[in-house]
Amino acid sequence: MLSEYVKKTPKSLSLYGIASRMMPYGVSSNYRYLPPYPLYLVKGKGSKVWDVDGNVYIDFNMAYGALGIGHSHPKLVKALKERFENSSILGFEFADTIKLAKIIKIRYNVDMVRFSSTGTEATMHAIRIARAYTKRKKIIKFEGHYHGSHDQLLVNVSPDKEGEKSVCSHGIPEDIVKYTLVAEWNNYDSVERIVRKDGNDIAAIIMEPVAMNMGIIEPDVSFLKGIFNLAKEYGILIIFDEVKTGGKYYSGASGYYGLKPDLITLGKAIAGGLPLSVIAGRKEIMSVIGPEKTAHGGTFNANPLSVVASIVTLTQILTQDSFYEVYKLNSLLSKGYKDLVEDLDIDITAVTWGASGTIFFSNYLPRNYREFLRIDKRIWYKYFWLMLSKGIIPMADYDEEWTISTQHNKEDIIKHLEVAEEVLRKIKSG
Repeated sequence: MLSEYVKKTPKSLSLYGIASRMMPYGVSSNYRYLPPYPLYLVKGKGSKVWDVDGNVYIDFNMAYGALGIGHSHPKLVKALKERFENSSILGFEFADTIKLAKIIKIRYNVDMVRFSSTGTEATMHAIRIARAYTKRKKIIKFEGHYHGSHDQLLVNVSPDKEGEKSVCSHGIPEDIVKYTLVAEWNNYDSVERIVRKDGNDIAAIIMEPVAMNMGIIEPDVSFLKGIFNLAKEYGILIIFDEVKTGGKYYSGASGYYGLKPDLITLGKAIAGGLPLSVIAGRKEIMSVIGPEKTAHGGTFNANPLSVVASIVTLTQILTQDSFYEVYKLNSLLSKGYKDLVEDLDIDITAVTWGASGTIFFSNYLPRNYREFLRIDKRIWYKYFWLMLSKGIIPMADYDEEWTISTQHNKEDIIKHLEVAEEVLRKIKSG
């Protein structure tokens, strides 16, 4: 399974030997390490990336969805070159930040915004703002949902056992997560039980409105509506973590479902691959931010490069017309997998949402993390390494999804499916 990958990537192996002596596991993020060693890339252009050995891959990971515009989009490259000549950071507020705030306000139907650099920062600040506004301590999150790598929400992201509260990292004291309550996705009763018990001390319910860290699992509409009604009854804020979903549809999941949460966080695709995130929401809630009130700061918040990148991305590249073309390609890829399932009689379920999709190596579509946990991920890893060795990065990991960018084309989809057919036949034959 790994022999072809090892044969094609000797320089990645060599770099890993050097890097691992200076950086734990040779990477700057735990999610970039896959045994036996990580893949080291040197450049990306359009829908493709190149590794240190010169191998070319059609990239469907697209930096975990951050590159909805593809690699090195010409419009963005031009704008960033011009901006860089006038400083990458100014220390004081960059004037064009106001223009970007207006764009996001209209596109995502929010009252006020604040900018940070990463999704982790955005969700961390969002729960702080919710606590400051409600003057309550507790937060409800959902099993299998990922909201960045800060202590308070690294709970039950990927627990090995059902029904147990599980902290997902060493170094997090139990006292820090005692105010984090865990509910089951698509199970309204599990949320209601918690709220009926602790509702007067719950500041917010935070969720990925479409779960995208266990493949793709959409919410039941009745589930979402029930939570909104329950939250309103108890004065609990709803936070949509749209760091992923905000770049999959034109107005994100809140626009897709026609809902207006109290707060949303955005990141990844909205700045074309540069570090920028957003905390946004109702004016009266956002107004708790300020000097001698609720803390929010950061030297690189709304830096000029990221601001310009986001303005160009949202107004010139990730347009409604471009999304329409992306959706057509995504449907073509999904249909191709469904056709392969019929032809090969193999247990795979394909699902899409917006610009992304995934496959589950099962004969059913999971509705929550517990059902997702029962799927044998060993088959996915066979699929991944075989796809990678044949020049296709299908997605980043078994709990992730592919992203179709504005620079993918029909030929990329056809090649993906040709390789997938070869790989799946090999897996089926054992």
